[in-house]
Amino acid sequence: MPVLNARGLLRHPLRVVAVGFGSGLLPKAPGTAGTVLAIPLVLVAADLPLWGYVSLVAVLFVFGVWVCHETTRYLGVHDHPAIVWDEVVGYMVGMIGAPVTMPVLMACFALFRVFDIFKPWPIAWLDRNTTGGFGVMIDDVMAGVYTAAVLHLWFSTGW
Repeated sequence: MPVLNARGLLRHPLRVVAVGFGSGLLPKAPGTAGTVLAIPLVLVAADLPLWGYVSLVAVLFVFGVWVCHETTRYLGVHDHPAIVWDEVVGYMVGMIGAPVTMPVLMACFALFRVFDIFKPWPIAWLDRNTTGGFGVMIDDVMAGVYTAAVLHLWFSTGW
């Protein structure tokens, strides 16, 4: 992994977004830090109707594909750990249709990190076989889909 030029990353607005406004530059657990960044965004978007929240997440995904593509080109590394915008969007996917309460936010956080780190099928396959900004984003979006599925199963069964 090449040494990061934090100053270069923080001088360009797209790269600033890609590294989660600096959270991805932490030396330990940048993906976790990026996921934490998503929580205030979910809180701000909590009052949107479901269609509005899903639309916002879709826009952030498309924007993320562009941002992550440009940043991977700059870094010369596919899916560098400092790029955490994918974690932000993935966590937001996990919260689609979920009640925004502290226990649910924490459960979503834990589930999303587990799925993002361990990458069950097809997440690992997508991570290995897709490239560019879409490749950076799609495995985390799938981790968010898995997270949402578990959360909704939890709600429907009354765990």
